[in-house]
Order: sequence, then C-alpha cells, then structure tokens
Amino acid sequence: MTEIDMRPRTSAVALRNRKEASPGAAARRRFRRNALAVGGVAVIAVVLIAVIAAPWLTPYTPEQIDLGAVRRPPSPEHLLGTDSVGRDVLTRLLHGGRVSLAVGLCAAVIAVTVGTIVGVVAGWAGGWVDTAITRIIDGFLVLPAVLVAIVLAGVLGPNIGMLIGVIAGLSWPSSARIARSVVIGLRGEEFMQAAQVLGSRTLFVMRRHLVPFVLPHVTVAATLLVSEAILLEAALSFLGVGVQPPTPSWGNMLTEAQSITVLSSMPWLWIPTGLTIALTVLAAMVIGDGLRDALDPRKAR
Repeated sequence: MTEIDMRPRTSAVALRNRKEASPGAAARRRFRRNALAVGGVAVIAVVLIAVIAAPWLTPYTPEQIDLGAVRRPPSPEHLLGTDSVGRDVLTRLLHGGRVSLAVGLCAAVIAVTVGTIVGVVAGWAGGWVDTAITRIIDGFLVLPAVLVAIVLAGVLGPNIGMLIGVIAGLSWPSSARIARSVVIGLRGEEFMQAAQVLGSRTLFVMRRHLVPFVLPHVTVAATLLVSEAILLEAALSFLGVGVQPPTPSWGNMLTEAQSITVLSSMPWLWIPTGLTIALTVLAAMVIGDGLRDALDPRKAR
C-alpha cells in the first residue's frame, strides 16, 4: 500500500523538478534576480495603469481650456499646474502617454514582425536572396529618420499613422539583422538537416523550427525599439512633424519649453513630461537588458 501511494507523489516531484530545470524556468529565475529589470517592469506597469485610468484620475479633459487659469503653478486644483491656454498639465500628461506609448508599441510590433520575417527568409534562403536583402537592410540603416519624417510630413501631412509608419519603416532592419544571424547559425545544426532530409516544407521549417529560436532574441530587440520609438516620437512631435495639437503627446507637450521664460520660471510645464519620458525609456531599456541576460544560455542557473 505504501509503494502505491508513493509512486504518484514521486512522479509529481519529478515533474516539478523537470519544470524547474527547463530553460524557460531558469530564464525567469535569472530575470527575477535582476533588481533593475524588475524595477523597470514596475515602472512600466505604473505608467500603463496611470495612462489607462487617465479619465478617472483627473476631473478635466485634455482639450479643456480655462483662459482664467493660464500658466498657473501647481495647486490643489491643478496638481501639475496649467499650460499656456489653461489646460491641466497632469491631464494632458496622462492622456499624452496613451498616444506616445501607443505609437511606440505599434511601431515596435510592426518593425519586429517585418524584421523577423525578412531576417528568417534571408538567413534560410542564402545566396543572392540573402545578398539582396542585406543590401536593402544596409540602405534603410543609413536613412536619417528625422529628415525622412519631415519630408513625409510635408507630402502626406503630419499624423499618427504616418509617424508609426516612419518609425516602423526605419526600425525593422535591426530586427532583421538579428533574425538573419540566428538563422544562419541554426542552418547547419543536425536537427535542421534532418528536417530537410525528411522532406519538410520550407514554411513548416520556418514556423516550427526557426521562428521559435529567433523570438527570444527579437523580443529583446523589441523592448529596446519601444524606447527608441518613444524618443523618436517625442523628438518629431517637438519639431512639429509628429502628433499635432490639440491631441496631446509627450513630445508636443515639450514645445512649451522652447521659451527661455518657461525654462527658467515655469518648470511645471516641462519637468514632469521630461521626467516621465526619461523614466519610461530607461525602464524599457533595463527590461531589455534584463531579458538579454535572462535568455542568454551561457548564464548560470
């Protein structure tokens, strides 16, 4: 009776040990041990919760104008003060975060998706296909993002869709290069040769064998692309070729800081926005560094 009772228990322990010894579990443990990365996740979570709950956190709307409260300093009625036309800065900061984060996330997802597909195809096909795609990647890498955005804004008109397209269109080559290098390294592995010998179709090999190996590497690139996209959106909106007022974004809120008077005597108009951008970008970058270290198979468990 004792032996019968012990077998299921032993099997459960062995199963738990196998799960704890899996590469995914080891990666999660390494990530949790990285205090900076965990702190970055906490910062991003707080920012996301705040921007999602923006309508319930402040009693104002982002376009609500009060000409009797122009550029007032922080007070109980306006916790971060008001801007040049009497709009509540905290409200615009939270609603602007929705736009800036949406631009960054959408651009990063599009760039990583396109880059992964192109990189896998280039690395697997090899030959003239790889050479042609590599030359195209090199051509995109030398394009100046700000100048391209300014030209397209003049032709198409500045809008959020154009901004996402420009950022994604100029960011996908980095993911493509990562995916290509990973696939080239896998092409000579025994299990890949076995799949070819067994007559597996190219699409099946890419979907079943190549993409799962590529995803951890491009995931790290995606987190870094989000931070780069947020910074690029802020820069383009600051220059007037990104998100257009009255729609708030972190970038166009910083246009208030173009005046020396504002910089010196009205810090509430630019310091909260600047700090929010800096913290969000820094958090995304340390998350990317933490993922890179956690997914590195050479790291000790």
